[in-house]
Amino acid sequence: MDNRLEEIADAYRAAYAAHDPSRAPISPQARFSENNVEMDFPDASWDAVTREVGPALTLSDPHTGQVGFFTAIMMNDTPGFLGVRLKVDGDRITEIEHILSTRRLLSGPPTPIGDVHTFVHDPDLAREVPAQERSGREEMVRVSDGYFSTLENNTGEIRGTRFAPATKRFENGMEFADVERLFRLGNYRFNERVRDREYFLVDEPRGLVMCRAFIDHKGVLDSFRLTDGSEKKSIFREPHSWSVFELFKVKQGVITSIEAIFIAVPYNLRSPWTGLPWRRGV
Repeated sequence: MDNRLEEIADAYRAAYAAHDPSRAPISPQARFSENNVEMDFPDASWDAVTREVGPALTLSDPHTGQVGFFTAIMMNDTPGFLGVRLKVDGDRITEIEHILSTRRLLSGPPTPIGDVHTFVHDPDLAREVPAQERSGREEMVRVSDGYFSTLENNTGEIRGTRFAPATKRFENGMEFADVERLFRLGNYRFNERVRDREYFLVDEPRGLVMCRAFIDHKGVLDSFRLTDGSEKKSIFREPHSWSVFELFKVKQGVITSIEAIFIAVPYNLRSPWTGLPWRRGV
């Protein structure tokens, strides 16, 4: 974590809510994207936001000059969950990336979305991890990547990660318990691949990893059998992808909490921030 980076994130949030870029140290040459579409700055929800519901959950990484936050906003009477990544260079914001989920951007089948007015971040996400419980940067990324490896072609095998018994996942403001149990059932077999995984922010004192990924469903799987012997029908009936900003809390090499903001996108879409060829891991 880094106080200066987080002050810049606070200034950005205030500028965004006020529709006034001059309130934040934004470079005139800053790149900007919202929901994987790069455009001139400011545009998109910068013009539409009417207020932040908040409070925001902020994390930062002085090693990479990245700061991120997860919050909720209103655009007139339309609620949305917003994840933001900022790259800071010399106290100036040079990269701005938004993932904004609203009901309009839900997929068929629908992605979950909660109520922005009642949603509360897991309070443990913002807490610092005691020194004796912290993992190193590489271990935190490895454990986070193991989550996606387990999610991809989910057969019931836990691949390269561990979960605390009470680990919950929050997706667009909705709570999902039994994270490990559902993985061990093979409940997500319809996720053919999780690609373009990029771990751009590691907040070591808080034990947080923020990343971007895409989850692809080819739509060819019909029914499949869970590890308990029961049969399940895939909810994906055509090629389909999700774009996600995901946040993992890691203590002693174990994932203890997860928060994600994700939207439906055209099948196999890539982020404008991903310059490398398709890749599975880091």
